[in-house]
Amino acid sequence: MSQFPKDPVMLLSVVNTNLRDFYPNLDEFCRANDINRAELEQKMKQINYEYDEERNRFV
Repeated sequence: MSQFPKDPVMLLSVVNTNLRDFYPNLDEFCRANDINRAELEQKMKQINYEYDEERNRFV
């Protein structure tokens, strides 16, 4: 996850943009970017965001 912002709010923006533009779901995004999904979800929970599969984004 070193190529992504450390700040959770900036990370949220980058991840949601990537999900919208390039990936059908969070698993594909994590696999393609060698990211641990649980760690990413935990980081997003710190700012009260959770992944919504139906919308394919953190809300």
